[in-house]
Amino acid sequence: MAKTKPLLYISPEEYIEGEKLSEIRHEYIDGDVFAMAGTSKQHNRIALNFAFLLRSVSRGGPCEVFMGDVKARIRQGERFYYPDVMLVCDGDDSDAYYADNPCLIAEVLSESTKAIDRREKWLAYREIPSLRYYLLVDSRQTEITWFRRAKSGWEVGALAPGESLTVECPGYRAELGFTEIYQNIVWP
Repeated sequence: MAKTKPLLYISPEEYIEGEKLSEIRHEYIDGDVFAMAGTSKQHNRIALNFAFLLRSVSRGGPCEVFMGDVKARIRQGERFYYPDVMLVCDGDDSDAYYADNPCLIAEVLSESTKAIDRREKWLAYREIPSLRYYLLVDSRQTEITWFRRAKSGWEVGALAPGESLTVECPGYRAELGFTEIYQNIVWP
């Protein structure tokens, strides 16, 4: 069966130009555009902790850390998502508004995003050849799931209290601790 285009197809170029002017962030999936909701303070604190851990190691090195407002581009299927946290270690990834080659992507799960982050985004992100790590950090309970690319395929695991995950990307190595990711998080 031939692939059809949405009724109001928007090209990737039109999407990028529109996002530069929009006050609302949108994700792009094969010509369709979807508005994004805001996040809670809890969600934001966790993303900031995660980004701070990555950034504290990346200073002066070849990698950059981005939060929430820089898109990840998945060329297979032509998609753009706004990851909560992204580590990019590819100097050729020079577009001002998106990254083609992230090494690590982390999504902070909320009630409204958990299904999309676990299925749709995971299926899309793993098509990025440079991606080595995908982490799902729950904002409603202390639960961290990680995916790591290995020679035999993707490995999956859970990070428990007191444990850390070693992240290795080109020119970059860090230990991401469970306790540090959830530092100063107060549970209702």
